[in-house]
Amino acid sequence: MNTIPPLENGDRLNRIEFEKRTQTIAEHIKTELINGVVYMAAALKYEGHGLPHSYIMGWLAFYMANTPGVELADNATVRLDLDNQPQPDALLRIKKGGQSKVSKDDYIEGAPELIVEIAGSSASYDLYDKLQVYRRHGVREYIVWQVYEKKIDWFYWNEGKYLTFDPDSSGLIESKVFPGLVLAVNSLLNYNLADVLSVLQKYLNTGKHLEFIKNLAL
Repeated sequence: MNTIPPLENGDRLNRIEFEKRTQTIAEHIKTELINGVVYMAAALKYEGHGLPHSYIMGWLAFYMANTPGVELADNATVRLDLDNQPQPDALLRIKKGGQSKVSKDDYIEGAPELIVEIAGSSASYDLYDKLQVYRRHGVREYIVWQVYEKKIDWFYWNEGKYLTFDPDSSGLIESKVFPGLVLAVNSLLNYNLADVLSVLQKYLNTGKHLEFIKNLAL
């Protein structure tokens, strides 16, 4: 009788073996494969992860609700290659004609257009190993919220490299991939979701946002 070995933090596996061993893990436990190494999340803190995560989801959900053809996912497993299967805190993808697809067994395959991770600090592997994996696979934009350092980095893919957005004079950043997706950075860092959504609303149904929706429907 063949018994599937338990999955342990730090195991070095390929994606096929990783998926077999995740069958022994409870679904609520976050497990990721990054560069062939297994990462298993510790218990998530309220202010260190749960609360900021809810704000990110609220911001992205509002955009999705107003942008037919765009899909949002929370902690969905993404198959990138045989050594990398992350589970991003949030992702935004173009449903039709985008970089990723949903497999027959209900996993995302390929690089979503935008990924967001909630990191405790700049020491997190979200800003090192994961960042390089997402860059190599062509994730077009990558947002990392360093909660304890009160900092948000928004990277965008440019000729094989990640460059960072600088907020404009009003403290806003707008996505290059998703027109109208605007973030009021300081408002988010101060947990003012009402202002974050109010600013976002101003940039929805503008000419370039409506043109984007029109192109998604083609």
